[in-house]
Formats: sequence, structure tokens, C-alpha cells
Amino acid sequence: MKQTVLVVLLLVALGIVACQAAPPTPTPTSVPTVAPTKPVVAPTATVAPTQPPTATTATKPSATATPSAITPKQGGTFIVVAGTDPGHLNPAISTSGALHFVAGSLYNGLVALDKDFKPEPDLATSWTITDDGKTYTFKLHPGVKWHDGKPFTSADVKFTFENLLLKFHARTQTGVAPVLDKIETPDDLTVVFRFKTPYAPLLQQLNVIEAPILPKHVYEVGGEPQNHPANLKPIGTGPFKFVEYKKGQQVTLERNRDYFKPGLPRFDKLIFSIIPDTNTALVAFERGEVDYVSVPGSDVERISKLPGVVVGRSPAGAGGSFCVQTVIPNLERAPLDKLPVRQALNIAIDRQRMVQQVLFNQGRIARGPIATTSWAFDPSLPAFEYNVAKANQLLDSAGFTKGADGFRFKLTAVFPNTVARMAEVLKENFAQIGVNVDLKLVDFNEANQTVFIKREFDLGYASYCNGPDPEIGVRRVYDSANIRPVLFSNGAAYRNRQVDELFARGVAETSRDKRVAIYAELQKILVADVPYFWLYETEGAYAHRNTIHDVRPWTSSLAEYAWSSK
Repeated sequence: MKQTVLVVLLLVALGIVACQAAPPTPTPTSVPTVAPTKPVVAPTATVAPTQPPTATTATKPSATATPSAITPKQGGTFIVVAGTDPGHLNPAISTSGALHFVAGSLYNGLVALDKDFKPEPDLATSWTITDDGKTYTFKLHPGVKWHDGKPFTSADVKFTFENLLLKFHARTQTGVAPVLDKIETPDDLTVVFRFKTPYAPLLQQLNVIEAPILPKHVYEVGGEPQNHPANLKPIGTGPFKFVEYKKGQQVTLERNRDYFKPGLPRFDKLIFSIIPDTNTALVAFERGEVDYVSVPGSDVERISKLPGVVVGRSPAGAGGSFCVQTVIPNLERAPLDKLPVRQALNIAIDRQRMVQQVLFNQGRIARGPIATTSWAFDPSLPAFEYNVAKANQLLDSAGFTKGADGFRFKLTAVFPNTVARMAEVLKENFAQIGVNVDLKLVDFNEANQTVFIKREFDLGYASYCNGPDPEIGVRRVYDSANIRPVLFSNGAAYRNRQVDELFARGVAETSRDKRVAIYAELQKILVADVPYFWLYETEGAYAHRNTIHDVRPWTSSLAEYAWSSK
């Protein structure tokens, strides 16, 4: 039996205080209203389904009126700092946060996620799920147009999944592909996903970060997706339309006046100013040259004291949520293929120093592959020890003696220059146990290509974001089926059949308690195998003018609802 939830988009005017000490609570002016036949609750970031999935949709976001509430204004330009050049603007072929930070404003997913990671309508207005949890049917928003005027249909959804997401998007490919049976399009406004087994996490995998929908009529011709001309001149359905991309300088977008959500977006123009140097970016913000900037831990206190500035935090961003900063050892190269070597390197890392000197205490030491804030985290896992003497003993016992220069062997580390401070601490840590790190700090995109595509490295780096469910962002890092030249996949080339089987069991199970037990067993195996070096967990800090309202930093479309009261 199906439960059906119908969702209607209504326009409501919501105000927010013009000047606040904390970031304003995002309150959209166009929000879904729910008329369910039966009350239902969508899966959240902290609760896994305890029963077979039923029809779910998000409840209407609360609108808290204030005495000095003001009506959202239309117009103006919003200038946002992008710390890294996106490289291209096709979010379906990469999980790069730098890419999604910009491209997310050009596209939509079938659903959106609110700040609690509950699904809301986006390109889909409603959905139903069969009682066995194997079939999801989505009704699409009528009248949606691509930026070139062509109609959006269910064919675009089917094409995007089959030709882009399931081949190139590391998180979607690893999670959905193994259990998806087929995608059907009975008419232009209906999409049906049929799974081989129950698949509870789907609704949280369909937002613009995990499953952006791209135009079939553009990508079915013109070349391979990785090098398609539209990657640099994109056509989406999103709130903003592409105007210009000057590599290394800026990306300029303009308001989509045919957007299917009434009254949105509010800004006429959205500019991403590419400023890789953090100090330069903060100076630009302080001078009023930009309106929104990410803030490193070392500057949070100072920036928060500036007049007319709002500083906030979010556990999620354009690259995903609940992110674990991770060093990737290439297990296909000696001596990293030896467990004692990885064990020695792991306990030689001074994570507390990193949290203090790199994050300025704006983060937490990682405990393993799953973030400590996740419902699936196993709290019984011991904290990683820092023991230089023991690390030296492990390497001695493994036969790696020090040479005349004091080093046992050399490792080439290819890291993005955005983590230079962490890299220097790591280099010093490893030098204490006689491991010489040849540190190569390169552009973010070059580092990713070298590690994940060319595989020319000993040590790499990634911010592996878990997502609200381990199936979304954790599995792709460890599943042996995901050892392939795809960005942010199983970069270590880790293989363990038992781990693969546990992930398969975890996603097929619908009982929360049983899923927790499965992931606990999985974490213990991974921590013992040390396929990666998990460093620390971060929450992004950001700052914007207090005249800017309704920014949504937990999405990759942060300006969809934003507006200026200036």
C-alpha cells in the first residue's frame, strides 16, 4: 500500500531582523506546504529509519515573525569569495566542494535538504514510496525550463543518473548503482526509481550536491561529460544563469527570471570572486569589497568583533556534511602496503597539535572513518594515541632501519596548497620517526587529478564528507568497487571483502539498531586496518554583512533565498 504526500509550493513573505549577533535563520519566501494523508517523518541526520520506508516529505519550515521584521527586497549584487577555482561547472561528475560551491546555484536536485537534512521539494513536488522500500515515485514540477528555454522533463532525470551520476559522481555511484534496478519515466512529469533491495537513504541523496540534474539535450551530444563544452558554459534549471567564467578570477551569474519558484532568487547578480589566499580574502571582506567569506579558525574571534558582521558555523557545505579531513596512503605502493608501517605513521601524527595550531581549536580530533557527530559513530572506539617511541619501534621491527641521513624511507605527499599548515605539521611528525616526506603543495584541482586520476603519489589528502548517512559519503571511500579514476573515490585502493559485505548489509537493513551494530563492526575493522589516516573533523565558519539575510551555507545554492536589506 502506498502513502502519498502532495506538496504545494506557496509564496509567503518572511522577515528577519536586520542586525543580529548570530546568523539569521534561513526562512524561504517560497516554501512547501504539506497535505499528507497520514503524518510522516523524513529521515534525519541523526536517526536512521526504524521501519521500512514510507512516503516522506519535509514539513513546512517554521516562520518566526519578529517585531521589526522586514520584507525581503529584490535586486542588488551578492559577491561571494570562492577560495578555490572550481575548474569547471559540471557538478554531476565530481564531489569537489570548490566546484559545487559555485555550480550549485546553476542547478537543482529532485529534492532539497533543510538545515536539519530533512528533504523538501525542489524539482520534484511530491513522492511516494512503496511499503517494501524498493520503489520511489517522484512527481516533477510542471513548467520548469532550462536556462536555454527548453522544457525540463523526466527524461533529463533518467539521462543524468544513467550517463553522469552513476558513472562519475563518487558518492552517488557507490551508493545507488549497486542496488538500483532501473529508472522509469512513464510520462514527462513522473520518474520511478526501482531498487533491488530496500534503500532508505535515497531522499537524502537527491539534493543538488549529491544528484544535480543536467540537461539531456545538451549532454547527449558534443562529447564526453568530462570534457564537454557545456562544463564551461553551463545550462541549468537553477536560480541563477551563467554569464561568464574567468578562470582564476571570478564566475558571474545572473538572476533566472523564469525560475519555477515564485519570487526567487532575489539578487539580480551573483558573483563568485576567486581569492585563494585567505588573508587577501579577509582583507577584501573587511574593506567591503565582498559580502561573504569563509573564515579560518585563527580569525573567527577577530572577524566576529567587526561591526555590522555576522559570523556563523555549519556542519555542512557545498562539498557535503560531517567532513573528516583525511590523509590518503597509496596502498598500491610499498612500504604503505604493509600494516605495521601504516600503524607507525598513524600513531606518529600529533592530532592535538593540528587541532590547536591548524584549526585554532575550531574542530575535533577524528576517531575513525565516521564523524563523531554521526548517528552511526561507534563511541566505544578508542582515541588515537600519539606515541613516537612506539612508532619507531614498529618501524624497527618491520625492518626499516635508519640510514646515515637519519631517514628510513621517503614518501611523496601531494597535497592542495589550501592545507599547507597541516602538511608542515605532518612532515615534522613523520620526520621524528625517520620518514622523509617530499611535500608537494599544488593547486587544489591539480592535487586531486594527481591523486585520484593519475595516482602518482604516496600520500594524498581529501576532506571526505560523510553526509547524513554512511551510505552517502562513507562507503565510497572504502568500497573496493570504487577503486577507479574518479575524484574523491577509494583513493587508497583499499580492499577488504568483509568491509564490502558490511556496507551492503548496512544499506539493506531498515532497523536503526541493526544498522548501528553493522556500522560499529565495520568501524572496528577499518580502524584496525588503518587504510587512511583520519586527522580531524571541521565545521565551516563563515561571515557576511548583517544586511544580507537568508543565506543557506549548508547547501551548494547558498544564495537561492538570500537578499539584502541595504
